[in-house]
Amino acid sequence: MTESIKKEFIENAAELGIDLDERMLHNFELYYHNLLEWNSVMNLTAITDEKDVYEKHFLDSLSIVRIVSRETLEKGCSLLDMGTGAGFPGLPIAIVFPNVQVILMDSLNKRIRFLEDTVQKLGLTNVTAVHARAEELAKNKKYREKSDICCSRAVANLATLSEYCLPFVKKGGQFISYKTDQVTDEIRMGARAIALLGGAQPETIFFRLPGTEYQRSLVRISKIKETPSRYPRKAGTPSKEPIQ
Repeated sequence: MTESIKKEFIENAAELGIDLDERMLHNFELYYHNLLEWNSVMNLTAITDEKDVYEKHFLDSLSIVRIVSRETLEKGCSLLDMGTGAGFPGLPIAIVFPNVQVILMDSLNKRIRFLEDTVQKLGLTNVTAVHARAEELAKNKKYREKSDICCSRAVANLATLSEYCLPFVKKGGQFISYKTDQVTDEIRMGARAIALLGGAQPETIFFRLPGTEYQRSLVRISKIKETPSRYPRKAGTPSKEPIQ
């Protein structure tokens, strides 16, 4: 990590209220280099420039503190990252908040192999990587309605993401969706699905990612009742036929 990128990352994280120590910075550097190494032989991310990775992946992942209190994350909770891909946002959260028990879930086994290798190299003991489809894992009693938080940076509409994520959230927990600032119509169109799946009226915050011009939003859907057992529907259906 160059000194300029390190300085910016520390300053931008501080603007989020996060103090990065040397252990965390070292782990982010290891994460970045392992990402590049694996990305040379498989498609993990189109973003590889060091500054961009630190801003668009690492910092963006940590922006969860805009809507989930640092106290909650520091004290510890369970968090499932649905469709984690290269580990975002779950792995950066795990690096900074070691008391959060993180499950990284993805449907592609090669991504899981990368994540397991990264977790091992970083020496993290609070992360588990699981190879599964959300539609199937959410039917498993070990995972269904067991997480305090389910989050996702997946590119899908909110109705579809709610069907994937809300079944993992325990009553009283929350589903956090990372979005751009263009989310108002998604929330309106997903209202029926969210209510049907046990979610409350969404809360949304809009913000600029520190040190950048990127306009972002975080949508929080609190779980107020159990998700009906028929959801999620069979594999592929939530994305092809979102609840209207």
